[in-house]
Amino acid sequence: MPCVTPAENVRVLVTGANGYLAMWIIKALLDQGYAVRGTVRSKERAKDLQDYFNSYSGRAEWVIVEDITKEGAYDEVVKNVNAIEHLASPSKGSTDDPDGHGEEFIKPAVDGTLSILRSALKFGNKLQRIILTSSISAIIRPVADSEPFVIFDENDWSDEFVEAIKRKGSQSSFVDKYYASKNLAERGQSILSVNLGAWNFYHQHKANIAWDLVVLNPGLGPIQDFKDLESLPKSLSIWYQNIFENQSDDLLKAMWEYVDIQDVKDAHIEALKEEAAGERIILCAGNLIFSARPELYSGNLSRGNPDLPRRIAYQYGTEKGKNILGVQYKSPEDTILSMAAYFETRGWLRK
Repeated sequence: MPCVTPAENVRVLVTGANGYLAMWIIKALLDQGYAVRGTVRSKERAKDLQDYFNSYSGRAEWVIVEDITKEGAYDEVVKNVNAIEHLASPSKGSTDDPDGHGEEFIKPAVDGTLSILRSALKFGNKLQRIILTSSISAIIRPVADSEPFVIFDENDWSDEFVEAIKRKGSQSSFVDKYYASKNLAERGQSILSVNLGAWNFYHQHKANIAWDLVVLNPGLGPIQDFKDLESLPKSLSIWYQNIFENQSDDLLKAMWEYVDIQDVKDAHIEALKEEAAGERIILCAGNLIFSARPELYSGNLSRGNPDLPRRIAYQYGTEKGKNILGVQYKSPEDTILSMAAYFETRGWLRK
């Protein structure tokens, strides 16, 4: 499949266009010469984006898709686009009901993915590539203290969390549901009425389509915008609580994966290249233990507990991201301090 090269008549659809990552991607696409069609859930969001990108001479347009899980939601939107950057996630079924049944949490995530794939299958008349934003959560599994060091790669799946959903049902934890939802939306299994995910849908119809699929699996980092601290997306909430607030030792010695928003943005642009066709690619700069905060902040932010024991139990293989997409990851210092600056612009930084 040839790469999708920049030109004014080459249009990229970006779903969830008002998201934090999506806006960075849209700006990069426009700066490189692409035309952009973005989807949002309301007229107000469309107006905000129209004002923000007003200087790009009409090369950006905004379409309202109120419910991305609805069958046919993207039927008209996918027509005459050359590529899709799918970043939208359902507004329901996530942290709104963390103690609800697994199906209520997982099914919207799966339906939101399949909705755009089905529309692309039927109406993607010019489509060459779909880039789906998944998560490192679709890859990782728990690592026991007794295990030797583990290196996860793109062949791994977070199946232990899916199995936990099967066992626990409505008693499943938020972590079980969140990680399982990422797994199932990307791959699919016969569980909770979920029989299809992105990959098996793609392979099932591969002989009848002219487009290919790329899935990017980023680590934790800011991936969307928000109105207030209470509406933080889960990934950003984890960062905020551990960096800017006092936490228990158990949380401070936990290990998290990080990646800078600019690196994720660059990867989404580079994923339009020919070499990325059909690939699943991890985007992860490294692991961070929050008890090490003083080493990173040099006193700039609230301090952790550097005396806690630290164990790096695993890491992610990042060769594909570097070799195929040319990603050069920023340091944790740069990532965390840039996030702090972002919070400060909102007036939410607590020192």
